[in-house]
Amino acid sequence: MSLAHRRIKEFELDPADLDAQLLQALGDLNEEEYTEKLASSVKQLQPDTIVQALVDSVDERTGQVVMDIGGKAEGNLSLSEFGDTMPEAGQTYEVYYGGLNEDDTANISKRRADRQRAWEALHDNHEEGDEVHGVVLRKIKGGLLVDVEGVPVFLPASQVNLRRTHDISDFIGEPIRARIIKIDPERMNVVISRRKLLEEERQRQKETLLKDISEDQVRIGTVKNIADFGVFVDLGGIDGLLHITDMSWGRIQHPSQMVEMGQQLEVKVLRVDFDRERIALGLKQKSASPWEGIDSRYPVNSKHVGEVVNLMTYGAFVKLEDGVEGLVHISEMSWTRRVNHPSELVKIGDNVEVVVLEIDKDKQEISLGMKQAEANPWDLALEKYPPGTVIEGTVRNLTSYGAFIEIEEGIDGLLHVSDMSWTKKVSHPSEVVRKGDKMQCVVLSVDTQKKRIALGLKQLSPDPWLDVIPSNYHVGDLLSGYVTKITNFGVFVKLEEDLEGLLHISELSDHKITSPEEIVKPGMKIEVRVIRVDIEERKIGLSFVHADFDENAKVIAEAKAAEAAELEAANAGEVVMGEGINIEASVVTKSAPEADAAEAPAEALAEAGASETATEEAGTDEPAAEEAAGEPEAGAAAVAEEPEADAETKPEGQ
Repeated sequence: MSLAHRRIKEFELDPADLDAQLLQALGDLNEEEYTEKLASSVKQLQPDTIVQALVDSVDERTGQVVMDIGGKAEGNLSLSEFGDTMPEAGQTYEVYYGGLNEDDTANISKRRADRQRAWEALHDNHEEGDEVHGVVLRKIKGGLLVDVEGVPVFLPASQVNLRRTHDISDFIGEPIRARIIKIDPERMNVVISRRKLLEEERQRQKETLLKDISEDQVRIGTVKNIADFGVFVDLGGIDGLLHITDMSWGRIQHPSQMVEMGQQLEVKVLRVDFDRERIALGLKQKSASPWEGIDSRYPVNSKHVGEVVNLMTYGAFVKLEDGVEGLVHISEMSWTRRVNHPSELVKIGDNVEVVVLEIDKDKQEISLGMKQAEANPWDLALEKYPPGTVIEGTVRNLTSYGAFIEIEEGIDGLLHVSDMSWTKKVSHPSEVVRKGDKMQCVVLSVDTQKKRIALGLKQLSPDPWLDVIPSNYHVGDLLSGYVTKITNFGVFVKLEEDLEGLLHISELSDHKITSPEEIVKPGMKIEVRVIRVDIEERKIGLSFVHADFDENAKVIAEAKAAEAAELEAANAGEVVMGEGINIEASVVTKSAPEADAAEAPAEALAEAGASETATEEAGTDEPAAEEAAGEPEAGAAAVAEEPEADAETKPEGQ
């Protein structure tokens, strides 16, 4: 329904009356003249053009504005297209005419007309590279939409700032300045860059800054970025680095403990690299260094209380005052304990008493000691444990050469194998003591310089070689004993518990023999004659008399059976190898060391095995064992393993 018909219905006008009034208004005009005059009054409008439109009426209730564009039809606009302005009847506005709608009303848009006029003005007044001002409207895909002189233009996200901005929506509603980088007239599209404008301005600032800046200047900058290693401060054209070590004379864990983003800082210029355009800044350098006059406040050997601020594997750092820290090396923590890690004694935050050991002002380093703040127990060791003192302690560790006995916390003494028995040959301390045993010993010597105490077990009882053995054994005595060990130079014979004599190979037979086993076997009972008792050398020499004892038959039979078994096994191994079968035989060719081991006496192998087992028990992590390793006592008697010309015997353990 046309607008005219709607108004007729609205006012309930009679069509006949209306025609009569119309004819009266037209006067003498005939129909042909009326048609011609009507046609001349209607504009011929082309779609997709901008035309002048007259406000016919405004309906605030419906929010509609009726516009007369001078054509055959009128058009409607929404009040929102006028923005904050309230249109009034009779006012004229430019609108975009898009043609007629299906209901014969004009398709018009004021907003589109305004945008096109704004685009034309922008295109006529600006070129690519010009600086423009605008307000950010909203965030769109890939960037921001900015209103520049009424034209929405595109600001890519990569061109918003000098560095990639995490959230570009923070710019919405903000006025900005930018540089036009692209104008597309066909698509009415404009692309701008705020970054390009900022880079140009920053370059100008940089050139000015590099002309004026110099070392030791104090400048004001803005915190632009915070990293683990320091802070980047914008000095106006160039970012300077404020390293974490130059922020405070004291210890800080992270730069964020002292500064925050956007904060204004007054900093000192430390170094300027004009070629690389790099500036090193300092914050702590604005105040005096606490290391000035350090030797007067902390003289060597002076005692102080400090706070543990850091632990490393090699020691603990102790803060004496803000900006002054010293290192307590792990070796300077205890007189007696072997400390594997500082955390065994201290933790961060502890207050400890320390003594200044050394100061290096050039390197700004202080060496501290914790143990020096207390008495050294080794200085009193000789006074507390003079030689001859009987002590009671606990077996703490075993080594191949002795046992370490804990006398008191942190002080161990060494009980050497040679000081465990007067008569018994002790191959390994595990034959006499075990780890954890409580036992008594005699202090033999104290070396406070090397921090060592030598202990003795056999010294708790009289030496039998001074009285008992010379009284019981005389040259010419006939004795019986058991063969305990056979060597290439003779036979060791057990005479009583922990006492052996040596039957030299030359005393086994009237004729020359190549091996003692031609006469005796291990375990046989034999009768011997004492030919020498040497008190000084602690040896008993023997001569073979006979082996005619019934119990030896069983020993000889077992020895022969063992030899036969070994021979059979050896022959079986040769057959297998001869047949060329690639399997592991029970007997194979031995290397030189293996062959020597195979020929070694069974007792020697047993001793070696016991030594290895005990060594494993002892471990290598005991401090005293490490200090004394490879250093058996000088007084330890060596075990005679070589033949003596006069066929003397040596008691076991000497």
